[in-house]
Amino acid sequence: MIKTLNIKDFILIDELEIIFDKGFNVITGETGAGKSIIIQAIDIALGARTSKELIKTDKSRAIIELTVSVDKDFSKNLPENLGIEVFDNELVFSKEITENGSRSRVNGVIVTQEVIKALRERLIDIHSQHMTYTYVQPKHHITLLDNYGKNDHLELLSAYRELYAKYTEIKAKLRSAKEKSDFSEQQIEFLKYQISEIENAQIEDENEDERLKEELNVLANSEKLKEHTYAAYWGLYGGEQDLISALGKIKSSISKALEYDTKLAEFEENISTAQEMLRDAASGLRDYSESMELDEERLNTIQERIDLLEKLKRKYGTTLADVFETYKKLSAEMNAIDASAENIEELEQAQKETELALKAASDALSESRREIARELSVVMTEELEKLDMPKVRFSIDIQPCEYNQNGCDNVEFLISTNISEDPKPLAKIASGGEISRVMLAMKTIFANSDNINTVIFDEIDTGISGKASQAVAEEISELAKARQIIAITHQPIIAAKSDRHFYVAKSQDGETRVHVYILDEENKVNAIAMLAAGDVTEDSVKFAKQLIYGTN
Repeated sequence: MIKTLNIKDFILIDELEIIFDKGFNVITGETGAGKSIIIQAIDIALGARTSKELIKTDKSRAIIELTVSVDKDFSKNLPENLGIEVFDNELVFSKEITENGSRSRVNGVIVTQEVIKALRERLIDIHSQHMTYTYVQPKHHITLLDNYGKNDHLELLSAYRELYAKYTEIKAKLRSAKEKSDFSEQQIEFLKYQISEIENAQIEDENEDERLKEELNVLANSEKLKEHTYAAYWGLYGGEQDLISALGKIKSSISKALEYDTKLAEFEENISTAQEMLRDAASGLRDYSESMELDEERLNTIQERIDLLEKLKRKYGTTLADVFETYKKLSAEMNAIDASAENIEELEQAQKETELALKAASDALSESRREIARELSVVMTEELEKLDMPKVRFSIDIQPCEYNQNGCDNVEFLISTNISEDPKPLAKIASGGEISRVMLAMKTIFANSDNINTVIFDEIDTGISGKASQAVAEEISELAKARQIIAITHQPIIAAKSDRHFYVAKSQDGETRVHVYILDEENKVNAIAMLAAGDVTEDSVKFAKQLIYGTN
């Protein structure tokens, strides 16, 4: 439901706030006063095309902000990819129009036209002579027809969709399997060669090459390592001037000093510890030096292994980890090829069985749709006859099509408003008065099966009068019990049914401005009297009260 509309510097409007009510909101005013500007602003906030000419003269930008309340479950049904968060059960649509273009936001987030369109289709229907109405578009007709069906029909649709999902999954697997089976013998042999080349290398782990390079470096420098480590051992423990002997003399001196000051015990302990650690180091260095011998055979083996690993990295990845990953992919591809021959036969059988079940489900669904279509056609015709269209014929055309998630039916609503003409698509209805009544009838019938809570009619009374106006007024009044209706009208009999009455006036005191007023009871009577008689007189006021209250 639309709660508020705020407009700034748009066409003839300086600044305007309109607070709409639930139920029936009617907009009246003199011809040319700017009533349709309000509907145009709502339409633009919901994604209609804009241009810089819509900015008020001498202003740099126009701003439209539309606040729409939604039910608490609305956000649960939104596709995740829209990226919209609903706060306090409200959506705020903002449109900024500048000389360089326009920008749309929803709840403060900049959004694309696709997002606006997706939200609009769930919230609001706008109908006028120049706007495409949701119900006119054939793409919506199958959903409207299905939603009109009872639970048993919806169960058929749900069962079909489950089968269709299974069917499309099997088809995709079969297509993939056949693509794998299309590999040439040469391609398969090359794939086997690649797998074998990696397997034969028997790589230990992804760090093997780094460890081998470290070992190679040691072997290649074994003589230098032997020389340097023995020199280190000799310096620690190899002669009279070695470091460990020197520490022994220092320890002896401190031990003598302890006789005079026990506080030196800590130093003696530290030096003793250092002496033991250096003895261990000297022993390790001596063993290392004695064990270090050049192993030409091992050196050659490592070099050959490194060369092999480098070759594999050049072919299958920059690191051994990449080589492992390539091996997994190649093996998976080979397994898929091996399995495809056996799998294709199984998948083809599964596809045949599923297609038979799918056909049975789609046939049942189509038959159910035809039954619903016959019922809906009668109901729709009766509804239109109530709206003073006595010669109308409404029918629903159902034609076969390829399987899709909705079945194998193309559904389109057809209508003939003249007895001499065959039914045609709704979009081809020429009369504005006729299409307004058709849309009103459809909205009344589908009010309980669609989720759109706001319907806007721009001059719904176009081309109708008398009995038809009375019928439209009663229909709108009934529909407004379940939906918010916003309508521009010139018919007093329609305006009299409103729950909230807006009056649009235009002033031209040096500058043209549009003003919108919410009418109280007295002013509502006067406005309807003016609509009825062109003037507020005793008789026109009396007539207006009869329309509103049913009394004098």
